[in-house]
Amino acid sequence: MISRILTSTCALALTAGAASADFTLHVIHINDLHSRIEPINRFDSTCNAEDNAAGECFGGVARVITKINELREELAGENVIVLDAGDQYQGSLMYTTYKGDVEAEFAEIVGFDAMAVGNHEFDDGDEGLRKLTDAVSFPIISGNIDVSSSNVLAGQVDNHVVLEVGGEKIGIVSALAVDTVETSSPSDAVIFTDEIESLTADVATLEAEGVNKIIALNHVGVTKDLEIAAAVAGLDAVVGGHSHTLFSNTDEDGMAYPTMVGDVPVVQAYAYSKYVGHLVLEFDDAGNVTSATGDTILLDASVAEDEAAVARVAELAGPIEEMKTRVVADAAEAIEGDRSVCRAMECPMGNLVADAMLDRVKDQGVQIAIQNGGGLRASIDGGEITMGEVLTVLPFQNTLSTFEVTGEAIVAALENGVSEIEEGAGRFPQVAGMSFTVDAAAEPGSRVSEVMVGGAPIDLAATYGVVSNNYVRNGGDGYGMFVDAANAYDYGPDLADVTAEYIAANAPYQPYTDGRITMK
Repeated sequence: MISRILTSTCALALTAGAASADFTLHVIHINDLHSRIEPINRFDSTCNAEDNAAGECFGGVARVITKINELREELAGENVIVLDAGDQYQGSLMYTTYKGDVEAEFAEIVGFDAMAVGNHEFDDGDEGLRKLTDAVSFPIISGNIDVSSSNVLAGQVDNHVVLEVGGEKIGIVSALAVDTVETSSPSDAVIFTDEIESLTADVATLEAEGVNKIIALNHVGVTKDLEIAAAVAGLDAVVGGHSHTLFSNTDEDGMAYPTMVGDVPVVQAYAYSKYVGHLVLEFDDAGNVTSATGDTILLDASVAEDEAAVARVAELAGPIEEMKTRVVADAAEAIEGDRSVCRAMECPMGNLVADAMLDRVKDQGVQIAIQNGGGLRASIDGGEITMGEVLTVLPFQNTLSTFEVTGEAIVAALENGVSEIEEGAGRFPQVAGMSFTVDAAAEPGSRVSEVMVGGAPIDLAATYGVVSNNYVRNGGDGYGMFVDAANAYDYGPDLADVTAEYIAANAPYQPYTDGRITMK
């Protein structure tokens, strides 16, 4: 949990000046929808119809549409903008099946005023993002990517946008995490620049045009957002995404909404359609924020689902319903796959997937399995497991990859995997066939020790057989040491199918951890 630093005194100081405010702006925002078109359960995976009818589910685009429309109606005559901080794509069978068409359709229905490019918008290359820009009428922006050399994206993504609201100009600037080249699949023609340098330049450009109210709509994660708020002069607020961070004044596990960095409020609204954020900014004549208040709004069963959206979702779900509802196995209890766990330590879902991979290729002389924590997208509750639940956990259509590397490369891979624990990075390695110890307080590059393979200390000079997914084998999430691996084969079975079959063969599956990753 990131500290609530900087929060109370600054917020109080700003609020105290509210009476002198000359312009009030309501910023309604979401981030990281991740294709949760249908409602979700408490594990952030697709909720079944029975549980939704029983009032046990959250979110889904029908509730997002309802809540945003309600806010627009309540604030009729006020100054309102609606923003999305990126990652509409990837995370459910809706994306797997329709490849962005559905997300774009509902984004257009919501009618955002601006959307940031998220890293997963590149999951199907430049063409995937182009599908989104072609399908919506609002601007999709990112200031630190240069797409002018991409024959697919040239002219499609602006650095920033200026919105006319209540007679005032509101500048929206944006940055995308520079490690998108590792976490997704932009082409080499997409050039990234430093987030802070880019935002600083874009703010200066807007200020030179007379714009004095500027919001950063970022997809970089909360740690970088806090850094940006402190470093980029001229920003009035930061609305973020990417780290799936809950900001809330009612949930004790959330960061304060907003969290103040000096005079700059920073907010985010978790992920998966579960919340809508509502930030209220008051400005004086000079464009300075004098008050920043608001909170995230939980989209639980008390929020009615928009009827037209429900009908359209049902229509879209029809062709995939049979596959989604097919029961493949059962679990003795819930299988923990939450990102806050699987990107920081050994987790039950990580063990399941790594064990499944290794089991599938054990007859090929493979000794080690490595699965990136970021490839695990949800938990699964106890009881019957459907293929839809498995695909929600593993939505990327990754295939099994087998290859050979030295023990030295394995240790380098582990060091890479634990190098950004503080950021909640998806590169964290879930493993099978081996064990290791992590000292998270040590400097990156020297955090791993006591690496064991098959119960024996790893031999740095020896060659080991490894199984992973094709994304990691081809250098995703910083695993560049695997790109030139010997005897690489990237075209094995789909990882979701392998996992489903493994659960079925071991049903009822009992989730577990066994100390294969020790955190100091």
